[in-house]
Amino acid sequence: MTSLRPLGASELSVFPLALGGNVFGWTADATQTFAVLDAYTAGGGNFVDTADLYSAWAPGNKGGESETLIGDWLAARGNRSDVVVATKVGAHPQYKGLSAATVKGAVEESLARLRTDYIDLYYTHFDDPSVPVEEIVTALDQLVKEGKVRAVAASNISPERLQESLDFAEREGLARYVALQPEYNLVSRDTYEGTLQDTAARAGLASMPYFALASGFLTGKYRPGASVDSQRAEGAGKHLETERGVKVLAALDKVAQAHGAEVATVALAWLAAQPTVVAPIASARTVEQLPALLAVAELELTAEELAELTAASA
Repeated sequence: MTSLRPLGASELSVFPLALGGNVFGWTADATQTFAVLDAYTAGGGNFVDTADLYSAWAPGNKGGESETLIGDWLAARGNRSDVVVATKVGAHPQYKGLSAATVKGAVEESLARLRTDYIDLYYTHFDDPSVPVEEIVTALDQLVKEGKVRAVAASNISPERLQESLDFAEREGLARYVALQPEYNLVSRDTYEGTLQDTAARAGLASMPYFALASGFLTGKYRPGASVDSQRAEGAGKHLETERGVKVLAALDKVAQAHGAEVATVALAWLAAQPTVVAPIASARTVEQLPALLAVAELELTAEELAELTAASA
């Protein structure tokens, strides 16, 4: 049994791989979503990441589809207390931004769709610089006091605004961020490494990187000349045109071969070994995609292998 990891300073403990819910209600229908969630929890997983926005970008969708499917699944399985549910506020077409009123309205909608009376981890999806951090932090603290949210976190935020938010919460004795969700993976290291990671480390925040597999590029299925049938093929394929992308694939292939592991598992294991990272986020559209993700819990890379991958991705 994989041991769960503490999520920052919260009382939550999570599996070392968060299951991304961005595909639920988009490229995965209800049947596929239930199958993936069943297989993920059967494999020891307990951490599901979604957002009120998912998947408003898909034709015919209006946002909230992922939360609705997860809520239906939780209700059908009767396992709410076994699953750490993370969702986000600030990007839903009808609840854009982070004013106190928006946060207050959006959380009720998320709770209704998820068919629950509490959210374990509630993220600000994108920072809203038009709203003072004091207003955002106070609104989130109110949700914690009301028992609607257990812990709060931030995604897509600058180091300066993150630090301001932490300082204000500390000073006023309000609920402070326990986690951070940055874009971070072997081919996209620049946004997180440096000041943002240092800020997170100083504050003891748990980091849950999104795009952990670079939209599928780090699964190894994108190769020169290969065509991949995926909604995300264009975004992932662009990494093949960079020297970094080619070098990273070569290093991943080598390490994967040494362990008899999938390329995706190695890419996630590198990420999971980085400072502050508690659980990378990766999504699966089908049950067949899950074993490579779940295997990160058991794969430990050597210091040499980690250094080789880091050098290839520099």
